[in-house]
This record gives sequence, structure tokens and C-alpha cells, in this order.
Amino acid sequence: MAKVIEGLYYSESHEFVRVEGNYGFIGITDYAQNALGNVVYVDMPEVDDEVTAGEEFGAVESVKAASDLFAPVSGTVVEINEALEDQPELINQDAFENWIIKVELSDKSELDALMDVAAYEAFCAK
Repeated sequence: MAKVIEGLYYSESHEFVRVEGNYGFIGITDYAQNALGNVVYVDMPEVDDEVTAGEEFGAVESVKAASDLFAPVSGTVVEINEALEDQPELINQDAFENWIIKVELSDKSELDALMDVAAYEAFCAK
């Protein structure tokens, strides 16, 4: 069973958001990294780019496949996880610690459309 963490928000496309104040740390879930296999490249937006909930903001490439990343919330990118540029495999080691982008949230009510741990676990079990 893939690891899940209480207190995060989850999307059907297997991204998570960890909210701290007005900021959201976005990455892929443990379930997603398990499905992808060994991650070899992470395509990230630039700082100051806008991301829109439900729209693509980058991609994760593994030895098996490439998978688009979809923003679970809207906002302005304030930081990217630069460690992933040289060590994309960090996502395989701990997907939740190794977030991909940090955004300033533009509409916190968008979080209401995402799943909590119980809903996400049920979704993954299907």
C-alpha cells in the first residue's frame, strides 16, 4: 500500500498540496511515484509563473513513462525544488518530502474540491 499523509490535500491526478499559511507545496504522491518507477527528470515551471487548478504545470519522466503534472490549486510559483534538477530520484525516495513547486495560493476555497486522506485512499483502492 502506498504511503499517505494526514493533513494534505489530494487530487485525482495524484498530486498533493501541503498548505502552510498562504502557501501550498505541490508534489506527486507516493502512489504516483510507485506507478512511475525510477524518476529521471522533472520539468518545472519558472518562479513567478502562474499555475491554474486543473491545468498542466510540468511533467515527471521516469524510465517507464512521462506523466504530466496538473496543478491541484491556482497560484503564483514562488519557489521550485532546485534539488530535483540534479536529483530527480529524490521523489522516489520520499515523494512527500520532495515537493516540486511552492505556490502562493490565489484562492484557498479551491482546496475544498480536493480529497482528504480517507477519500484519496478509497480512490486509489479502486
